[in-house]
Amino acid sequence: MALGRKNWLYFGSERAGRRAANIQSLLETARLNGLEPYAWLKDTLEKLPVWPNSRIDELLPLRRPKPT
Repeated sequence: MALGRKNWLYFGSERAGRRAANIQSLLETARLNGLEPYAWLKDTLEKLPVWPNSRIDELLPLRRPKPT
């Protein structure tokens, strides 16, 4: 993450910067929990359109089963 710090300095707006920081945080959390970040994100984005709002926390990387 630190390598891209200068590249991420200008996102266009503060709101866009916050969104990018949230996504990067989720990807890093997935990695730290033994998940491959791209695979986790792809799987989550595919499930999201039909996933019930009441169970959205189940999609977070902390809640996902670790691969065996």
